[in-house]
Amino acid sequence: MSEQRTALVTGAGSGIGRAITLRFVREGVAVLAVDQNQAGLDETAALAGADAKIAGFVADVRGKEAPDAAVAEAVRRFGGLDFLINNAGIGAAKSAADTTDEDWDRYSDINLRAVFRFSRAALPHLKPGIGAIVNMASVFGLFGHPNVAPYAATKAGVVGLTIQMAADCGPNGVRVNAIAPGVIETPLTRARIDTDQRFNALNIDPIPFPRLGRPEDVANAAFFLCSDQASYINGHVLAVDGGWSVTNYSRRGAAL
Repeated sequence: MSEQRTALVTGAGSGIGRAITLRFVREGVAVLAVDQNQAGLDETAALAGADAKIAGFVADVRGKEAPDAAVAEAVRRFGGLDFLINNAGIGAAKSAADTTDEDWDRYSDINLRAVFRFSRAALPHLKPGIGAIVNMASVFGLFGHPNVAPYAATKAGVVGLTIQMAADCGPNGVRVNAIAPGVIETPLTRARIDTDQRFNALNIDPIPFPRLGRPEDVANAAFFLCSDQASYINGHVLAVDGGWSVTNYSRRGAAL
């Protein structure tokens, strides 16, 4: 990217959102990092380094004013907005039978409704031929999986919203794509991998690759989808899962 670009990243205070933020600032992109955790944003900024063009913005993505306020802050600080990465989300879901109305509303508000509202707020500022939105979906939004009903449903909604927005925004030169991560190794998933045999059987054993995904793998995909190298990619859902979603593989079976 030869010219100064600006990105807004939600959920930037930890995990994948932090990795995305660091990847973008390393490439010279100015980033408004949004998270409800001030301490997490401070740590992300510290990791980015003193010379990085990064500003933290504390907000709950469910907040009524959060999308418009965050976009306005990005424009005020950096003079415009080129990329929106809708990363904020929650996991650790339940089966449909065990999901309460309150659970359902929380997943919907954070994983799907916020994606729509931040996108709507950002669209007037995204430049034709440059502007791009990247939404965080999941492989669980593409394929059935036990005991993740509200999570999977909202991530499937993200896929549907991405496709429809690609049709709406593409004629204006703004691209909308999504990333569908598989299991990404973070402190939370590492703990489950170390202790939960069922989690391993369902999510790790079917990966036909010798390592787990890392936050940086998703960050690289997000940067690519915003870059000029992806200038004709629109409405695509990019799985970052080591082949989990497209192979009938078993590590244990392969070892027999």
